[in-house]
Amino acid sequence: MAQPQTAWDQHPEPLTVASAPVPEYGSGSLADLLPTLAAGLGVPDMSATITELTPADRNCVFLIDGLGWEQLRAHPEDAPFMTSLLATSRGGTGRPLTAGYPATTATSLASVGTGLPPGAHGLPGYTVRNPDTGELMNQLRWQPWTPPRPWQPYPTVFQLAHAAGVHAAQVSSPTFENTPLTKVALSGGRFLGRLSGEDRVDLAAEQLAAGDRSLVYTYFAEVDGAGHRFGVDSDAWRGQLMYADRLVQRLAEQLPPRSALYVTADHGMIDVPFDEQHRIDFDEDWELSAGVALLGGEGRARHVYAVPGAANDVLTCWREVLGEQFWVASRDEAIAAGWFGPQIDERVYGRIGDVVAAARDDVLLIASEREPKESAMVGNHGSMTPAEQLVPLLEVRS
Repeated sequence: MAQPQTAWDQHPEPLTVASAPVPEYGSGSLADLLPTLAAGLGVPDMSATITELTPADRNCVFLIDGLGWEQLRAHPEDAPFMTSLLATSRGGTGRPLTAGYPATTATSLASVGTGLPPGAHGLPGYTVRNPDTGELMNQLRWQPWTPPRPWQPYPTVFQLAHAAGVHAAQVSSPTFENTPLTKVALSGGRFLGRLSGEDRVDLAAEQLAAGDRSLVYTYFAEVDGAGHRFGVDSDAWRGQLMYADRLVQRLAEQLPPRSALYVTADHGMIDVPFDEQHRIDFDEDWELSAGVALLGGEGRARHVYAVPGAANDVLTCWREVLGEQFWVASRDEAIAAGWFGPQIDERVYGRIGDVVAAARDDVLLIASEREPKESAMVGNHGSMTPAEQLVPLLEVRS
């Protein structure tokens, strides 16, 4: 007897906007994690929306960049400790969280730190148009420089926790201490920079013990870097996964009493073959480029900004050319479908593309001339497929 299809594996032709598997905003997304932990610590105006989690006095979030749920489950021999924790994910349900759309670092880190979905915090992509200048703004590298606080005006959960008397700290690479992304997404309490992974997890354990109520964040980037350069399942990627697994175990073994450690990620990743079938080059495609003023986002999660008066024509064309491989929506359709969260702040509306395209199949829309480095990456992410969207929430308690 045939099994019923789920939202993850339906393949309507052409793809409809409604068939895209929208992240679990408000109950099981990255944006819900810190508010849930902070609510358990008694921070005012925070809600425990991930209802499966049990409060703890001391909470540590260890974010491993690029380690998706599917990639972790596929490599038990390289990550034996984290594999042993799979059943603890999301409060012992053995289920993952969803990253949020797009599943990319700048967007996800802002969702984690602010406790808000992309439509509210306002970092809805890798590159987006600044409505005030008309230029593309890279929200990971913060180029061109843009005043951070008007761009993302909300306080972080760390700031709110610190104001409520919770010991709040971030332990990460010193490189990130003064970046605009850190300021708008993860600031609040103490920032402690350490170069090595071992030093970071050791210090994170110390910071957990430094308060009767603690909220600590630490971060490891190299799994993501190896995936982009060499691909998921490469020897280099596996090596970084092994190292990350040892770091998680090292931190877990040092937890002070009354602590909960949560291991999660900002997105997963897929490898895309280097051929014309899987890599469509916008810079060489006159149909896709017609009427387009700016191409934003990234290869699997595009924001398309049309020249004045051309938005409907661009939408029609993109659906005709890409509609069997991408979910292609107008700005208002994507917003109404909830891709960026349940509501969109007015200042964020114009940052979203006139057309939004999210890949379902193992394809990329590259731009070989304007984005040569990004177009050369092996591993990619951004869209709403399980490989990119699902992230673990492994738990260790003391």
